[in-house]
Amino acid sequence: MSESRQRPPFKGPRWIITLVILVTVVVITAFIYPPRNSVACYMFSGPGCPLYQQFLFVPSRELTDTEAAAQVVTNELMNLPESKIATPKIAFMFLTPGTLPFEPLWEMFLRGHENKFSIYVHASKKIPVHTSSYFVGRDIHSHKVAWGQISMVDAERRLLAHALIDPYNQHFVLLSDSCVPLFDFNYVYNHLIFANLSYIDCFEDPGPHGNGRYSQHMLPEVEKKDFRKGSQWFSMKRRHAIVVMADSLYYTKFKLFCRPNMEGRNCYADEHYFPTLFNMIDPEGIANWSVTHVDWSEGKWHPKLYNARDITPYLLRKIKSIQLAYHVTSDAKKVTTVKPCLWKGEQRPCYLFARKFNPETLDRLMYLFPNYTSLV
Repeated sequence: MSESRQRPPFKGPRWIITLVILVTVVVITAFIYPPRNSVACYMFSGPGCPLYQQFLFVPSRELTDTEAAAQVVTNELMNLPESKIATPKIAFMFLTPGTLPFEPLWEMFLRGHENKFSIYVHASKKIPVHTSSYFVGRDIHSHKVAWGQISMVDAERRLLAHALIDPYNQHFVLLSDSCVPLFDFNYVYNHLIFANLSYIDCFEDPGPHGNGRYSQHMLPEVEKKDFRKGSQWFSMKRRHAIVVMADSLYYTKFKLFCRPNMEGRNCYADEHYFPTLFNMIDPEGIANWSVTHVDWSEGKWHPKLYNARDITPYLLRKIKSIQLAYHVTSDAKKVTTVKPCLWKGEQRPCYLFARKFNPETLDRLMYLFPNYTSLV
């Protein structure tokens, strides 16, 4: 009796299964991590692809009609091509109660660069008496401003509106009557004009002076998880300035529901409107720190005021050498976050301007100006 021959196992299906698995892995990998602008990117349209990011939008909830309209307008504005202007200008926008005591210092800073800047002055209490020709005739129609009220944001928007009329203005800097420049004009100009970000201070503060100011009345458009805090002293690109002027949805929320003595809270719109707005619409387009330095080390409601005796080369060099941005939460934990100040990936000084300086410091600052502005 012959032995039955045992049939060897057929290996074909195993190779097919292995091949299918490999192809599947490759396809999934190409979908999740495609090389940008590659054939795989356009074949599989994964999350890393520009096309995927452009067309994929899955809202976390159904948008209201007003939100949908606002989102369309904002997206269109954000995607406008940048203007090709041979000599773009910086708009220096001064928010002041009256006369600007540091006009002579600003004139030293601006002299010789007349085609690279514009000046706008919003005086909320008294008509300024100008001592510099650069500021004469630069006052805009102004209204009264109350500290902590929406009128502060209104004044900022009013300055932006006037500055945007000039198409050559490509960067917009908000300054106060107590602000002074820390570097020479060329350094400031190149830093701002060639930056790829707007310098808007923005961080999440879970404490009473941060999210503790949030009102549920801002729902559904502004959720608590999106509420942010920051310094009002911004420096922004033209596209962001246009978005601010186009916004009425979020502005109205802050006008109605972020104000002092509301429901037992003190909410200050000038500290929350811009940070929250840009955290929601373009978080990657802002630097999350302000280019204007203030000293809060005294722990008071207002920052330190520098007097004449404080003005030394050491102080100015110290402020200019800061290359890390700090944020501290207002809750009991006092959590501190530290972020390097990067300009196109290169670590640089965080601050281009500083405040608050007493008018009595003018002579000392002007004496030191040629030297301290050149110290990096």
